[in-house]
Amino acid sequence: MKRTIEVFLGEAPQRVGTLRYNQEGTRESSTFDYDVEWLDGDDGFEIDPALPLQPGPQFRQKPRDASVFHPAIADTEPDGWAQKVIRRDHARRRAAARAVGGDLPPLVNSLDFLLEVDDVSRVGALRFRDEEGVFRRTVEAGSRATPPLIQLQHMIASTRAVELNTETAADLAYLRGRGTSLGGLRPKCSIVDDDGHLAIGKFPSVHDERAVTRGEVLALRLARRAGIRAAEARVVMSDDVPVAVVRRFDRADGGRIPYVSAATLMGVEPAGEHTYVEIVDAIRVHGAAVQEDVEELWRRIAFSILINNVDDHLHNHGFLHVERGRWRLSPAFDINPFPDRARELKTWISEETGPAASIAALLSAAEYFRIPDAAARTVVREVERAVSAWRELGKEIGMTPAELEAFTDAFEHEERKVAQAV
Repeated sequence: MKRTIEVFLGEAPQRVGTLRYNQEGTRESSTFDYDVEWLDGDDGFEIDPALPLQPGPQFRQKPRDASVFHPAIADTEPDGWAQKVIRRDHARRRAAARAVGGDLPPLVNSLDFLLEVDDVSRVGALRFRDEEGVFRRTVEAGSRATPPLIQLQHMIASTRAVELNTETAADLAYLRGRGTSLGGLRPKCSIVDDDGHLAIGKFPSVHDERAVTRGEVLALRLARRAGIRAAEARVVMSDDVPVAVVRRFDRADGGRIPYVSAATLMGVEPAGEHTYVEIVDAIRVHGAAVQEDVEELWRRIAFSILINNVDDHLHNHGFLHVERGRWRLSPAFDINPFPDRARELKTWISEETGPAASIAALLSAAEYFRIPDAAARTVVREVERAVSAWRELGKEIGMTPAELEAFTDAFEHEERKVAQAV
């Protein structure tokens, strides 16, 4: 199989280059080459540090356990929950074809996954146009790929059916596009908020043992109180189900903002051990406001330690394009308190500290962040004071005493006491 896909950027699409996909048996590869006008124009920039601005095809051989596409393109791929929806839908369509003796759809491949993301809600600003000149949509003409809040009940019912393995063809048809544009393992959908802004609806899982959606909204609001630029979030009730509605920050004034993960900006595969000081290095090379973002990152680490946000892998940190290949830390997102997890960070503070989620480890790296000791200690105290209001803020978003109690170990622990004593 050989496919040629045109790559564009932005709502008023500007042609960036060409993506070529090749599959021979189980072997996959891809190339990307920039359009001449993108290379010569004043607005052209590297969409990925791994794709320097140069003419000619740039090859990507699929590494083990990684995408066949260059990282900036791979950042828009579905994974986790979205892949589950796509696989289930594909399997059902093959079964339906087999039942009537028809031709079976081919097995799903990496390009199928990439193009199963709906054009309207794809993360960031990259867009893909197929050989027929169509920006790929995953819903029928006249249908909405990003439903309004009023359809939350329908979305919840369909996602629960997928989790319980009781989904119908109608459930999967509804979730295609709506539930395949976003990464992560938990059930979610793209939605349009009451003010018309694109948002993410995150739903409770049937396997949850605590109020996870309320916990995420609590964490994001505490982060803002702690002086962190964090995504706007609120709890919306659909009947008796609490849905976390998180505003998309890669959309503004009707336009799309280019986005890459921290792994992409660093030029590393997300698997394996990586450190925050590596992110600092990437900011110093590619950042638009270097020291401001380095200090913001420091504050976020302190916050993660104090709420036990230990799912801080490199795809849970991102960057938004500012101009001419310069990037800023995106608002913080996917921050969750984990009362039942060991206090070990997915992204280490430094090689010397290892995975330790401790204030002492953070303070030991302050010099690398170019933060004076007194200023570092001030930040720790500010963040701790914000986190200390967790019960009060939890009540404000509707958490019951039992729901709050289930999160206690994430917020009340020895590191809080260390931070108080700094």
